[in-house]
Amino acid sequence: MKSDASTSAAALKGAGAPGRSGEPRRDAAAPAPPRLLLEEASDLLVVHLDFGAALEACERALRGLPPAGAPAPAPAAGASMEVKCSLCVVGIQALAEMDRWREVLSWVLQYYLVPDLPPKVLELCILLYSKMQEPGVVLDVVCAWLQHSDNQGLPEYRAVAELHLRHVLLPLGHVSEAEEFVMGSRAFGEEQREEVLQAVHAARLQLKEKLSSSLEAQKLNQEASPSSLPFLYQLAQLYRRIRKLTLAHLHPLALRD
Repeated sequence: MKSDASTSAAALKGAGAPGRSGEPRRDAAAPAPPRLLLEEASDLLVVHLDFGAALEACERALRGLPPAGAPAPAPAAGASMEVKCSLCVVGIQALAEMDRWREVLSWVLQYYLVPDLPPKVLELCILLYSKMQEPGVVLDVVCAWLQHSDNQGLPEYRAVAELHLRHVLLPLGHVSEAEEFVMGSRAFGEEQREEVLQAVHAARLQLKEKLSSSLEAQKLNQEASPSSLPFLYQLAQLYRRIRKLTLAHLHPLALRD
């Protein structure tokens, strides 16, 4: 009985006996689950407009998930992937709100390998950099994602392909590449392919008009320069020589008088 009482007292002392401060000792609090941190980050972003805190909550949650390239635990793989994708969406929005949009792609690629990027995240990146008139930033990443065989069977593949065409290739003036992409991609059916090719054709005409206007402007600038008007230029030079000789001739006559 005595030994049992000693054991119980020792157990109580270890579990909840008061420390030096007189308060019960507590084990270190376990980190919040990623799903709860996602809710917290969304609330900070949308309700409180605290974008820095929202980003920090996303990063804490993402550190608790499997790193890029590592498979999630089998029982919760689908839920984990969905939470990770949503955390990245909130993080992208927070960075954009803080005018740190240039960091978005490198920030996302801390948590995903390029072929594993969720379509939703990739679409958001395309639209963001397109809006900021920097579509070239995502060019290589989107091309690599589209070429990966595992992604070509996804239901969102066509949406990503069309965004790539309209918001990356055509704004960059890569018209020939856009045409080759449309003709060689399985993302588009016959009807969609025809519609997209019309957009490519319109972009080609616009590019030609822009180039023609640029050449015309250069031609006008050249025609306005003295070297492109030899007759007028030489006439001006002749006038200056005649005036110089006349003044030289009048100067001795004035001295003689």
